[in-house]
Amino acid sequence: MRNRIKVERAELDLTQDELAKRIGVSRQTISSIEKNRYVPSTILALKLSALFNKSVNELFFIEETD
Repeated sequence: MRNRIKVERAELDLTQDELAKRIGVSRQTISSIEKNRYVPSTILALKLSALFNKSVNELFFIEETD
């Protein structure tokens, strides 16, 4: 699964730490999500969706190899 979290975060001029604090996770969690090492829970995906004002499908997408 790929995502647009890094791009969306940059558009809001947020650091990983700032984003993490806003949604209640660690900076390492944000880093892992951005590097596609961690697939967030549904609740976390919905929090990111609300913060960025984007649908979950706009933020996360499945590749053919998934």
